[in-house]
Amino acid sequence: MKVYLDNSGTTRAYDEVGDLVRKVLCEDFGNPSSMHYRGVESEQYIKEAKDTLAKILKVQQKEIFFTSGGTESDNWALIGAARANKRAGKHLIASSIEHPAILNTLRFLEEEEGYRVTYLPVDAYGRVKLDALQEALCPETILVSIMYVNNEVGSVQPIQEAASIVKAYNKDILFHVDAVQGFGKYRIYPKKLKVDMLSVSGHKIHGPKGVGFLYIDEHVKIRPIIYGGGQQKNMRSGTDNVPGIAGMALAASMCYDHLEEKVEHMRQMKSHFVEEVLKMPDTVVHGLYDETSAPHIISVGFAGVRSEVLLHALEDKGICVSAGSACASNHPAISGVLKGIGAKKEYLDATIRFSMSEMTTEEEMDYTLQALQELVPMLRRYTRH
Repeated sequence: MKVYLDNSGTTRAYDEVGDLVRKVLCEDFGNPSSMHYRGVESEQYIKEAKDTLAKILKVQQKEIFFTSGGTESDNWALIGAARANKRAGKHLIASSIEHPAILNTLRFLEEEEGYRVTYLPVDAYGRVKLDALQEALCPETILVSIMYVNNEVGSVQPIQEAASIVKAYNKDILFHVDAVQGFGKYRIYPKKLKVDMLSVSGHKIHGPKGVGFLYIDEHVKIRPIIYGGGQQKNMRSGTDNVPGIAGMALAASMCYDHLEEKVEHMRQMKSHFVEEVLKMPDTVVHGLYDETSAPHIISVGFAGVRSEVLLHALEDKGICVSAGSACASNHPAISGVLKGIGAKKEYLDATIRFSMSEMTTEEEMDYTLQALQELVPMLRRYTRH
């Protein structure tokens, strides 16, 4: 049996998305900036995509900007907003367990452009400490960035409460959310949440790779970080990735169709998997695994088995999992997220992430449990003590 449980790394595209991307690549292939009918045809795909995404988020079409993915969206939100608002201050705040697309961008702003960054601690379940956020706010603060769902342990952040604290302190402080792991699993309404900017990636929602978008509230002051031909109202230059944009919008539309049923299906599989895996000795599930956690991510530590060894042992049985964030690199290092939640030393290099999608079946989860019950005791016997 072939089992794919690395959906937080990337997802299989819907068949309909693949068909549409091919059609736009090979038939409706015009450049949307061209004035002839092929260009107008392509521009229509972009307009429809904006309309689809704006309706899902309950925002305006003009507040949706297309990018090359979650990483570019995060970079643009942080660098573009920091530079545009530096006269108001040079202090930025983020949680300590953000994705590398946020953390490495913040390091760049610290080291190269002289900004000061406060990294907020999280509790044992991976949720940002709101009292620390309250304490960190100061007259120099111009931007706060907190992810919707953590990509490694599946903790869901208290976005509405955090944004309310920020806006109560100073309504002009911008609030950014990396929603790459939350979009397509939750109904997210930025206006209601008091979120000014929101990053999304296409390939996490059964869409194409190499495309994403950034929601930017119309009142946000932000500068471009990519310059060129002036596409997207001079905010993000470069020929529009029409096949990717059309495919991502279709994927989003399909993802949100019967969303609650799909999420409930994943929750039931997660609950069953966690219940069974915890019967194994010296095993821990990081973070929460109840209704308050993400429905699709399960982070399990197996003491006495190196994560990379277990990953390849599972791979030999046709099961694809992750030893951390696939977005960081394919060379696993000790996870900053696991350190941040205070995971015990024996689990830091012994943790596997299982991440599902709506396409995952109960049979696949049971096959994986069976493989773990067979492999983990065997691998522990070979571990040096």
